[in-house]
Amino acid sequence: MAEGYLHHFANGNVVIKSAGIETHGVNPKAVAIMKEDGIDISNHTSNHVDEYASVNFDFVITVCDHANERCPIFPGKTTKIHHNFPDPAKVVGSQEEILEAFRSTRNMIKEYCKRFVTEHLNA
Repeated sequence: MAEGYLHHFANGNVVIKSAGIETHGVNPKAVAIMKEDGIDISNHTSNHVDEYASVNFDFVITVCDHANERCPIFPGKTTKIHHNFPDPAKVVGSQEEILEAFRSTRNMIKEYCKRFVTEHLNA
């Protein structure tokens, strides 16, 4: 979700890569919830962070405590930024309760990404 919003708010003016410390595929509920907000992430992939070990990033953003604790060190002058968002994939409940958890997390990520682009990317 963060990759989708960063692309959206940066208007294609920056290169954005997304990866995790584990790969599970892109959650279909995340795809559906993002589509509700006009962002298509259906073509996104689930990449492992090791694929980018030699990349000199300006920023590395971790979006959960688990990733923050296990994120490798990147070379160069990378600024690491962390913000823990609730993981809606871990919510147990009715279909509507789960979708509401995805919407809630989506909205938090959206605001975070909008603020990040404004403050750090001048896009």
